[in-house]
Amino acid sequence: MRVIIIGGGKMVYFLARQFAGKGYHVTLINRNPAEAKALSRQLKATVVLGDGSTPATLDEAGARRAEVVMSLTPHDQDNLVACQLAQQMFGVPKTIALVNDPENETVFRQLGVTLAFSATHIIAKLIEEQAQFEAITNLIPVAEGRIHITEVSLTDGSPAVDHTLQSLRLPKGALIASILRGEETIVPGGSTRLQSGDRLIVISQPENYGQALRALAGEAV
Repeated sequence: MRVIIIGGGKMVYFLARQFAGKGYHVTLINRNPAEAKALSRQLKATVVLGDGSTPATLDEAGARRAEVVMSLTPHDQDNLVACQLAQQMFGVPKTIALVNDPENETVFRQLGVTLAFSATHIIAKLIEEQAQFEAITNLIPVAEGRIHITEVSLTDGSPAVDHTLQSLRLPKGALIASILRGEETIVPGGSTRLQSGDRLIVISQPENYGQALRALAGEAV
């Protein structure tokens, strides 16, 4: 299977690694030169430097032969344009888009995106399904325990408070998928600054679980 993934960050890295491990032909499109160079060293994948929402870059990435195009950038407009170009100009049979604003999810589907998903909706559904959320640490086991999804509550003394995500020393194999701040659910970016009282939804591999929690909440975890 030929898969094109547009975007960057840990989610793109883990997806590309998993797909490549299954023998898929993976091509990444990333507009950040430093990140694109790092991904090309770390992964068994073709990396194209450019804007995945432009026809020229999609063509360079081999969209005419791709079976799936996934656009996972922080910008909904770019994700929608990339998927529409992939379908209409290059005939890609399946497109998948990350929807950062949950209100756009229905619009994406109406405009022909095969699968549009909102991380906010997914996390909210997980939370709603918990009868006593406050007492839960490990929210859900994934892949027979090979992945942990955990809630971490930050207090005034937590080492991660007042730090941005990009400045945190999280171990490889761990990421913050969502921040629950009061009534707000935030899908964070690298510049998101953590606050006391935040409840973090953390995805990690078992071997990095303890290190990730210590980096966020301290040695008492």
